[in-house]
Amino acid sequence: MKYVLLLIFEVLVFTAFSQQTRTQYIEKYQLLAIEEMQRTGIPASIKMAQACLESANGNSNLCILSNNHFGIKCKSNWTGPSVKWDDDARNECFRKYNTVEESFIDHSNFLVNSPRYASLFQLAPNDYVGWAHGLKAAGYATAPDYAQRVIKIIEDNKLYLLDSGINIDDLAIAQRAKLSNENVSDFLKIDLEAHKVISANHLKAVVAREGDTYEIIAQGFRKKAWEIYNFNDRPEGYRPQKNEVVYIQKKHKKAQKGKDFHRVEAGETMHFISQVYGVRLNMLYKRNKMKPGEEPKTEEVIYLRKNRR
Repeated sequence: MKYVLLLIFEVLVFTAFSQQTRTQYIEKYQLLAIEEMQRTGIPASIKMAQACLESANGNSNLCILSNNHFGIKCKSNWTGPSVKWDDDARNECFRKYNTVEESFIDHSNFLVNSPRYASLFQLAPNDYVGWAHGLKAAGYATAPDYAQRVIKIIEDNKLYLLDSGINIDDLAIAQRAKLSNENVSDFLKIDLEAHKVISANHLKAVVAREGDTYEIIAQGFRKKAWEIYNFNDRPEGYRPQKNEVVYIQKKHKKAQKGKDFHRVEAGETMHFISQVYGVRLNMLYKRNKMKPGEEPKTEEVIYLRKNRR
């Protein structure tokens, strides 16, 4: 009996100390919220606040068992895996996901594809108050104070800054400086506009700073995040290094006149050459009759304007 009680006590202690804080949860998934905002137009502040509330900051049993971070029930059109959980009634059907990312994406799709939420997408991108009340009015949750709780999470944690593509690292800088809400907005506006446009290979580009993401750069120039990834031939999720040149417009099909060839030095990759000369990576591979992913050898000559024979 003592052993059983001790085991129960250890489990309770482990659970208590392994609880994820709200700040940790936001730090962990803020970029997912920003990416989904870029993809669908749902304010990142709303998505992050709903996730905090519905998943108890990632600590709820439903969240842990099924990766369901938004409390979305199966509904009649759900064909994926599910779990049973007591909510408004006993043994209700809730959606189950393989990953947290799937949950964030499905939440977006759920709102985008449901006619009852259509009016929310007519609101201003930063109108988190309108979104919160709209979600409640459309029946997302039954709690009478649902909108107020979502708004409180946003304002307590300054999640409205996410709607400008600002991540928690930039927020921490502003908080450490002990700026007022108004000054925080001014600080972030300056921060976003601090990317000076440079010319590289007759293309518009910026120099990445410490902590930059393609999402932040895209927001600053009214671009979609996927466009910046595409312009720079980078996979989704890539984060630029400090002082790295980031193109904000599509690269050329071939290099400038007078730059016909490049002799490869040790360690250089096709992507590196592509960025140096502002030539699209797929065109560089095609021009040199190489397979995508194939890398050149040291001292090899890479054709930049004409096709290799």
